[in-house]
Amino acid sequence: MKPVIVIGGGIVGISTAIWLQRTGKSVTLIDRGNAEAQASYGNAGVLASSSVIPVTTPGIARKIPKMLLDPKEPLFVKLSYLPRLAPWALRYLSHSKASEVRRIATALRHIIGDSLEDHLALAGGTIAETRIIPTDFTFMYENQKAFEKDGFGWSVKKELGFEWDSLNEAERQAYDPVFAADLTFAARLGNHGRINDPSAYVADLTSHFSAQGGTVLKGEVEDFILENGQVTGVRVGGAPLEASAVAVTAGAWSTRLTSKLGIKIPMEAESGYHLEFWEPNKMPRAPTLIPSGKFIATPMEGRLRVAGMVEFGGLENQASKAPLDLLRENAIRAIPGLTWKEETQWMGHRPAPTDSVPIIDQVPGAPGVFLGFGHQHVGLTGGARTGQLLSQLMSNQKPNIDMAPYACDRFA
Repeated sequence: MKPVIVIGGGIVGISTAIWLQRTGKSVTLIDRGNAEAQASYGNAGVLASSSVIPVTTPGIARKIPKMLLDPKEPLFVKLSYLPRLAPWALRYLSHSKASEVRRIATALRHIIGDSLEDHLALAGGTIAETRIIPTDFTFMYENQKAFEKDGFGWSVKKELGFEWDSLNEAERQAYDPVFAADLTFAARLGNHGRINDPSAYVADLTSHFSAQGGTVLKGEVEDFILENGQVTGVRVGGAPLEASAVAVTAGAWSTRLTSKLGIKIPMEAESGYHLEFWEPNKMPRAPTLIPSGKFIATPMEGRLRVAGMVEFGGLENQASKAPLDLLRENAIRAIPGLTWKEETQWMGHRPAPTDSVPIIDQVPGAPGVFLGFGHQHVGLTGGARTGQLLSQLMSNQKPNIDMAPYACDRFA
């Protein structure tokens, strides 16, 4: 029996592989072998079910010039990349109307809205389950007025069923005193989760997959093998490998493969950053987003991870010093007196489609090729559910949600 091949060993890939394996299929997972480059390695570690609001909200276009010129803003663009970025950016900003935000948020709600339960279902009965920690997810603002400036996004969350507690200055201080006193207002959402070590979580899931009979190969998939339009395999390192079906779940690298099928998906590789402070003297109670600094602080095993920043420079982009310095500065401002024994740094690429909605679909005109990528900032959060949906599509099972919002031909 020919195996099903899953390309990409991040959270979406391993989730897809495990869910396919549970249907009784023979599955081969092929990964490029550079785990540290994956967004699954460097994400904020939050199962952020409520993070349904895209970056492209009303008024964002007016803010872009200031953000690009102000070194204290969390948006960076490599100038040499700007001409290549411009067509994507124009399409991206076209989705900032209120109606588009609601459409995007609704689509994301079906993928990430129950992320804690989705990951518990994926990892249940495996060693990876112990890395899932139920928790709050807290947004900390300077004051209630700053919170109200984000009122549109919060109103959309409310429309989609999310609820939160508003904490005044005294309540916020009592809830988590490690944060600066000038952060006087908080919105606290329950029923979220965190992963205490995202890289180890994916590795544990992969070990479980292997122990259950799955095959893991290291290599670069160069092309598809098609006969009469039907996929029959892939080429890895120049050698053919037979397959009954193929899932492309390679994150920011996915469009390099889809382009070989004539599928053009307008997606950018958005670089994100994190810093880890090992053995810190202070640790937040729960994952906390600081909107003024555009970063998330997440407790992890042995360290505090602060993640954020947006930089555009393509898949070949190399880490810059300025985003890391700003991330460190913002973290110290938010957590006064923070000290640590060692600092580690990371930069990786997030797959960002122009409409901020992932692609989960079978390729039209290429039976047997399926796609699962494009989660931008919520790849870890939505990875478990995406893998389950992709497995259902590949097993001729009808998902219990409308899959039209995630179709790859929506960009045509």
